[in-house]
Amino acid sequence: MADNKIQLPSGMGGLIRYSENSTSNIQFKPGTIVLFIILVIIIEIMLHTWGGKLI
Repeated sequence: MADNKIQLPSGMGGLIRYSENSTSNIQFKPGTIVLFIILVIIIEIMLHTWGGKLI
């Protein structure tokens, strides 16, 4: 019974399957990413308002 394995065709129709077991060395919490994006938006607004005076 153990020898009756289902095998997929060699071509998967262009679908790519990535392994879920890989982990990155750098991991961020979602809240950190949101705060970073807000900080970038604030810096962008400040540069648009006062950036011309600095140059």
